[in-house]
Amino acid sequence: MASTRYSIVVADRTTGVVRRFTVPLRPVLAAVVLVLSLPILIGLGARWSATSAIDELAASNVLLEMENASYREATEQLATQIATLQNAVDELGVRAVVDPEAGRAMEKLPAAVRSRAMGGGTALSVPPATIGPLDQSFGALRDVLGAIESRLDTVRTGVERRQALAAATPSIWPVAGWLSSAYGNRRDPFTGGPDFHPGLDISANHGEAVFATGSGAVSTASVNGAYGNLVVIDHGFGLTTRYGHLSRFNVMAGQQVSRGDVIGFVGSTGRSTSPHLHYEILVNGRLTNPLKLLTAR
Repeated sequence: MASTRYSIVVADRTTGVVRRFTVPLRPVLAAVVLVLSLPILIGLGARWSATSAIDELAASNVLLEMENASYREATEQLATQIATLQNAVDELGVRAVVDPEAGRAMEKLPAAVRSRAMGGGTALSVPPATIGPLDQSFGALRDVLGAIESRLDTVRTGVERRQALAAATPSIWPVAGWLSSAYGNRRDPFTGGPDFHPGLDISANHGEAVFATGSGAVSTASVNGAYGNLVVIDHGFGLTTRYGHLSRFNVMAGQQVSRGDVIGFVGSTGRSTSPHLHYEILVNGRLTNPLKLLTAR
């Protein structure tokens, strides 16, 4: 079927010229529909583009929220780890302080004895700093903090052993009295001949309390020949003390004692001429002059 056509007549009144234009209906309607629908299509396209951009932004926002939550959790963990390390450092600072007199006595011990308490430990190894993604930076920080924490464990062990050595070092006078015979060569009080005295004789009233000069375990509390009633304390680290001529015991073998605990009482048992305490110190099984370690009475 032929397309419907319309004619448009244009007349010029001045000249009388008439012009006729024939226009098919369908193309004209199509053009009109196209012109009218173009803004609608443009709007729909813009809406689709905006919707797509919004969807992308929403997905990106979800990812950012997940990353932020992960970083927030990592930051909280790092903050907790740092606070723990700070507390450990503060604790070590307090625990590293030893009694000044015990510290001075400890420094007079042979190097071989002190080295048993110092311990070892590798130097702190810190990973090299690198610039990279944030998660890699967090990982590097965790490695650094882990290395510091490991080193602190080593230091803590060293501090604990140093504290143990300070507590074990015989550093106080074992009894309140006066020194009647020093360590070394002397004249034997019984025979008058030359004699080597392996410790100190501290004269005191009968029944005066005798104190452990350092922390340790009682290895002997019994009668022992010329020593009479004898208490021997093993302080560890190769340190041993002997307390002789006691009138009676206040401890038994196997008992743990601390510096200042009463272990017995002054007497004159064994080879003795009067009430006093015979006091010896052995370092790695060898006698040493107790005056080198004694500090305050």
